[in-house]
Amino acid sequence: MPKHSEHIKYSILELASMGVGSTPADTFSKSLDLAQKAEEMGYTRFWLAEHHNMVSIASSATSVLIGHIAGGTKTLRVGSGGIMLPNHSPLIVAEQFGTLGSLYPGRIDLGLGRAPGTDQATAHAIRSDRARSVVAFPDEVAQIQKYFSRENKTAQVRASVAEGVEVPIYILGSSTDSAHLAAKMGLPYAFASHFAPAQLFEAFHIYHNNFQPSAFLKEPYTIACINVIAANTDHEAERLSTSLIKMMYGVLTNNIDYMQPPEEMNAELKALSGYEAFQRMLKYAFVGSKATVQQKTNDFIEATGIDEVMVASHIFHHEDRIKSYQIFSEIMKDRK
Repeated sequence: MPKHSEHIKYSILELASMGVGSTPADTFSKSLDLAQKAEEMGYTRFWLAEHHNMVSIASSATSVLIGHIAGGTKTLRVGSGGIMLPNHSPLIVAEQFGTLGSLYPGRIDLGLGRAPGTDQATAHAIRSDRARSVVAFPDEVAQIQKYFSRENKTAQVRASVAEGVEVPIYILGSSTDSAHLAAKMGLPYAFASHFAPAQLFEAFHIYHNNFQPSAFLKEPYTIACINVIAANTDHEAERLSTSLIKMMYGVLTNNIDYMQPPEEMNAELKALSGYEAFQRMLKYAFVGSKATVQQKTNDFIEATGIDEVMVASHIFHHEDRIKSYQIFSEIMKDRK
């Protein structure tokens, strides 16, 4: 693994989580407030994830929400973590992000993944030929690049609002397949280690060893995502983490519900968090005080050699979530 700089960038992955009793409007308002505060805290980018048919996540119309966040901030990079490309036409993606790139020059990122971001029935409702599109993912990424190129102005099919607009493309992944693609195309690579950590190191090894420099990127660039719940004390962070435990239990049992308020850790929740499936999914969930999260984060950065760390924080109360991101920003600033 290559040596990394001490000046690691730090960013946010936002799922616009819906707490019980909240509305989408409430959630979008809080997402914008978080983005504005993140800008002040020194976060580099604010990415929104695409999920569908999940009452607990409101970021389904991802490109629309990106425009909302970018319009309410000044310097923060805003993008997709990611757009699940098999759900969409490459032409429409190019038109949407070309438009965003013109509205907010130099601030829009396009992260592309191939997972459905939902269940199979919903995936079919989104795009009935999705299975073919999954196989065609590399070609569709290349097609989007073509739509963004100035050379495409002579083509029969154009995304004229995208031509010549600078919107960097990132390959997202949770397996080694994506690592091979990102390396071959010479694109930056973001790994979903916040929920699928099993192949993290193997994927990064493949990416670094097979990376081919491109017009977009001369050297490999890696981002890894972690879960962070930081508070003033380990006990308080553990209490806040009960919302995440209950949410993940709903995911694992296919009984997805609104995020629930935190409660004191009890024997039942402790037992749940100890199950192998939980441990496997949440290997990189750093819960605790500033000192605790700092140690875990530093160990993670040293082990992975990443260029950038991206943080997801599933915390019920908005004020507690802001506090957690504030603590994490202090941790990252202390590294410099």
